Amino acid sequence: MPPSIDRRAFVVGSVGAIAAVANARQPEGAPPEAQGGWPEFPYHPRELVAEFVGASHGNQARVRELLGRHPALAKSAYDWGFGDWESALGAASHVGHRDIALLLLEHGARLDLFAATMLGMVDAVRAMVAAQPGVQRTPGPHGISLLDHAKAGKHEGMIAYVASLDGAAGPVQVPLSDDDMKMYLGRYATPSGEIEIKSTGFGMAIRAPKGIDRALRRIDGHRFHPVGAPNVHVTFTVADGKATRLQVAEADWLVLADRA
Repeated sequence: MPPSIDRRAFVVGSVGAIAAVANARQPEGAPPEAQGGWPEFPYHPRELVAEFVGASHGNQARVRELLGRHPALAKSAYDWGFGDWESALGAASHVGHRDIALLLLEHGARLDLFAATMLGMVDAVRAMVAAQPGVQRTPGPHGISLLDHAKAGKHEGMIAYVASLDGAAGPVQVPLSDDDMKMYLGRYATPSGEIEIKSTGFGMAIRAPKGIDRALRRIDGHRFHPVGAPNVHVTFTVADGKATRLQVAEADWLVLADRA
């Protein structure tokens, strides 16, 4: 499946961190409280959900193992940062891992438009589009378009149908040249740690304290949003061709950071 720029930016920005989570294991000699009991009772531990959703991108053996212990994980979702929520089924769907998607559905995952598209369920997708006109414009996890989900599934009939839908390929991206990018790159200090703006090779990414790399999409001027989180605006203050401050805002949440 030919990756789009959006998907490549996401993969470069975060796949290493997701893989690390997906392959995490409890080390030998872990403290007794980590070996038994119920961490974060009565909720599923955040780290476990992150591992499961991460594994759903391609580690079928680990998905099956964790489902055997915690079947409800089939319905789980994780926020990779800034509100970029991804379900386990969504993870399997955007990478085109049919076997994992079917395994999750067998264990109670809730079928959605993106999974149905990847799986080639043409009649179901047509019905969803008819029931909610314009739904094809809704982005999936990490902002990945419905058309990219169709391409991930490699079902020619589905690809042709989705390609015929207005807006299914996602919005046109505002370009960012290498020279433009240079003015933003660097570290910005906050009371809780540094925010890093970095180049990924396919674009620009933001790494928040305790977070993982999230690709940035340009909105206009010096405004960007993290991939999969269009309601979060990352705005740079620029003087003499160099960013001196950034702010990250969503509704009444605001983080200000000065270049370190």
